[in-house]
Amino acid sequence: MSGKHSIKIRQIEAYAFRIEFGEAFVPLLTDEPEPIGGGTGPSPEQVLIAAVSNCLCASLAFALGKYRQEAGGVSAEAIGRVARNAEGRLRLVGIEVDIALGAPAESMDRLDRVLAQFEQFCTVSESVKAGVPVAVAVRDGQGNRLK
Repeated sequence: MSGKHSIKIRQIEAYAFRIEFGEAFVPLLTDEPEPIGGGTGPSPEQVLIAAVSNCLCASLAFALGKYRQEAGGVSAEAIGRVARNAEGRLRLVGIEVDIALGAPAESMDRLDRVLAQFEQFCTVSESVKAGVPVAVAVRDGQGNRLK
């Protein structure tokens, strides 16, 4: 599934933003938690944690299917750790994802093969681990590039 994935984002007020993923999907409202924002939606950090966790779960489901293993469903809980860097700026410094299968391990005879490779299928977590380059441009109201 190579190619480009695009979104549109627009400020609603203060730190609340509407993210559009295309006409086929319901937009997502994000916001910073109180006291900075209004807490009306998930924070950008939570969205990133969700993306990593979702991709890992989907990759595990794919690997389970590849080896015809009945796992009884896949679920996860995740925690993102935020700390200040050397310049005093807040950064997401780690994501812990705890994935649970619905079936006991003994019922899956190829689970070792699944566990050995499923993370390699996850586009998001592997990209985040590697440090994804981010190119940023800023334009004014007339479309002039400022940065």
